[in-house]
Amino acid sequence: MFRTMKAGLGFAVLSAAFALQAPAQAQDSMPQDKMQSDSMKQDKMGDKMMHEGMAKTLFTGKFHGKVHKTEGRATVYQEADGKLVLRLTGFKTSNGPDVHVILVAAYADANSLKSDTERVELGKMKGNEGDQNYEVPAGTDLTKFSTVSIYCERFNANFGAAPLEKF
Repeated sequence: MFRTMKAGLGFAVLSAAFALQAPAQAQDSMPQDKMQSDSMKQDKMGDKMMHEGMAKTLFTGKFHGKVHKTEGRATVYQEADGKLVLRLTGFKTSNGPDVHVILVAAYADANSLKSDTERVELGKMKGNEGDQNYEVPAGTDLTKFSTVSIYCERFNANFGAAPLEKF
């Protein structure tokens, strides 16, 4: 009788363990949106860079809202291979059409940018909330392009800017 109870109890424990693991495995194997997947990879890369000391912090600055409330921090890291990465942390702004992350040569204090404002395109904004990374093109002079701007091309609107200071 005790053997039957032991076997039954053992089977119940194993069944419960498999039941708990099944959803986690199914969740891992579910396909993800490519943008979300790329963003998650980049977030992990940024976290890894910061926590493992694999990258050197070069510049950092805090966002100030212009046309829209924008908050968070922009930090430029140099990876061991020399590649530059801009990481936005604690980032939050409004959603909008055709919004880009750019570096500008002059402090973007205005609500809009002049057409002749020198800029370096880092890419379309990946999301209006959360930590995210953008590769800085090789050869970019960060002493010249010293402000990160969240810029809506369609409406020539500077959502917010973060002047970068040497770390």
